[in-house]
Amino acid sequence: MKINRSFLFVALIATLAGCMARPLATGMPSPTFTSIPLPTETPTPAPCALPTVIPPTPPAETPGYTQLDPDTGLHVTGKAPEIDWQSYRLLVTGKVDHPLSLTYDELRCMRKVEATAVLICPGFFEDEATWAGTPIEDVLALAGVQEGATGLRLVSADGYSPKVPIDTVLSNGGFLAYEWEGEPLPILHGFPVRAVLPEVTGGQWVKWLVEVEVY
Repeated sequence: MKINRSFLFVALIATLAGCMARPLATGMPSPTFTSIPLPTETPTPAPCALPTVIPPTPPAETPGYTQLDPDTGLHVTGKAPEIDWQSYRLLVTGKVDHPLSLTYDELRCMRKVEATAVLICPGFFEDEATWAGTPIEDVLALAGVQEGATGLRLVSADGYSPKVPIDTVLSNGGFLAYEWEGEPLPILHGFPVRAVLPEVTGGQWVKWLVEVEVY
């Protein structure tokens, strides 16, 4: 039997096109994160020239819960775990196309934003400071958020892991801060990375962040 090579080639192209551009089922609601582009291949942040980081030193004494840290003027919550910033990795897991394991420098090489925001711990304190870091939106775009995902679980190295809706994070310009007032984050306040979520209560501003789970 003689095989028509032209027919096979056309059939192959049609099959590939069907895999790459399959329409969504009708009647389904649009996902809330449609503004986040999904990468077509496993992404890696581009290298860049970075200033040298001098890691902060642990304080001689840790103030009590909600007490004022005299070195920064910020209030203290939680006990800082020991984290080796040179081997640090931020994991992005869950409902993503490309799970990530980002180093401290890879985060610093991504787009940087800065904002003066007020961290509010209702009934205890309000701390205003200027923070800088990587937009959470960019990290989610790098990972590729899957349809049906609605929230993020932010995991601290100390085991604390609150949840926050994706819409809330994106609409308020949430970012992963690695700087405070132009310097690396103080150890008591999240070094090497913490979440900064403007307009969201301080309980979701997770310090010592090690994982972002999309669910």
